[in-house]
Amino acid sequence: MTVFEEVLEAKKQFEGVVFPTPLLPSRNLSNDFNANIFLKREDLQVVRSYKIRGAYNKMSSLTEVEKKQGIVCASAGNHAQGVAYSCNLLQIHGKIFMPKTTPKQKIKQVQLFGQEYIEIILTGDTFDDAYATANETCQAENKVFIHPFDDVKVIAGQGTVGLEILDDAKTPINYVFVPIGGGGLASGLSTVFKELSPNTKIIGVEPEGAPSMKTSIKNGVNTRLESIDKFVDGAAVKQVGNHNFKICKENLDDIILVPEGKVCSTILQLYNEEAMVVEPAGALTIAALDFYKEQIKGKNVVCIVSGSNNDIERTAEIKERSLLYEGLKHYFLIQFPQRPGALKEFVNDILGDEDDITYFQFKQKNNRESGPVIVGLELKNKTDIAPIQHKMTAKGFEFHYLNEKEDLFAQLIG
Repeated sequence: MTVFEEVLEAKKQFEGVVFPTPLLPSRNLSNDFNANIFLKREDLQVVRSYKIRGAYNKMSSLTEVEKKQGIVCASAGNHAQGVAYSCNLLQIHGKIFMPKTTPKQKIKQVQLFGQEYIEIILTGDTFDDAYATANETCQAENKVFIHPFDDVKVIAGQGTVGLEILDDAKTPINYVFVPIGGGGLASGLSTVFKELSPNTKIIGVEPEGAPSMKTSIKNGVNTRLESIDKFVDGAAVKQVGNHNFKICKENLDDIILVPEGKVCSTILQLYNEEAMVVEPAGALTIAALDFYKEQIKGKNVVCIVSGSNNDIERTAEIKERSLLYEGLKHYFLIQFPQRPGALKEFVNDILGDEDDITYFQFKQKNNRESGPVIVGLELKNKTDIAPIQHKMTAKGFEFHYLNEKEDLFAQLIG
């Protein structure tokens, strides 16, 4: 069968198990971009992401012998939940390997969905670490590996998202923005649209710190990245799948890279304006709209909200990254004069009335005229930073601007 035919078969497998998610208009986003913006709410799945689709489709296709042998999977979180839930539904025993850095909330949910049918093993710091260990276990114990994206059955399951969009859409869709991690959803969905709605532009979206698909398509070969930013954990892989690469290089019309800070701003915006709680990967497509705002004016646009498995413990980091990206949070290493009144002078003569000191670390040096201080400032207006820097120079405060020194910033602040 072709991949498209596999998608149609997958839809039949889902009856009574995987339920369609709504395609909902967003008034706020539509007003912001002067377009008709619709959100495909995969965050409302029972496992709170689209990953149940591919996992269940693959596992339901196993032979009885394979089911008895059991399965193994590796995941940064969402695929694990889909596999765990499928293990429970199909009564298949599974070993699920996840990075030690996986948010606690996702680990708890995996256990909740899998119950007695699964065993969770935390290993390594990244998905790739967990993937390597899972493969070794799979071969040693003769179990079936359920790949999170590089498998035709998984791709077909994810592709049913595209069928549902076209079933629910009242008017032709001009653009679909789809997140890319390993490429399972993007390859499945794009296959459906190229078959049933070929005029729709399919725009892939990756985190700027993990541009695996864009790099591979640019190079003309599936390329493994040396390092990635793991913040957008649901879409941060060093290498996309081989099946996924072949399909996406033919089907995608463009790939947008979104800075992690922009993703954080979008998470906060969705919470404040839409009462939606999404994970970083779930905000990717909406964050990408700013980069296409001219092209989508007056158009019908669908954004896939891929998941909502966010950990509340990440809130402080999300806010911090957002403020840094928006130019409202700034860090300096300042040589403070060792004299009475220096701090008062800094506050009264350099900072504005609405500027806030959110971080202050001072270590006094004996017998020195000045001592190093790390200062974090939160501003109301991003244009206020230039006058502050000018005033510090005029008042004789020597400083290093840490926002522009990534290595030093990471050591002193991160």
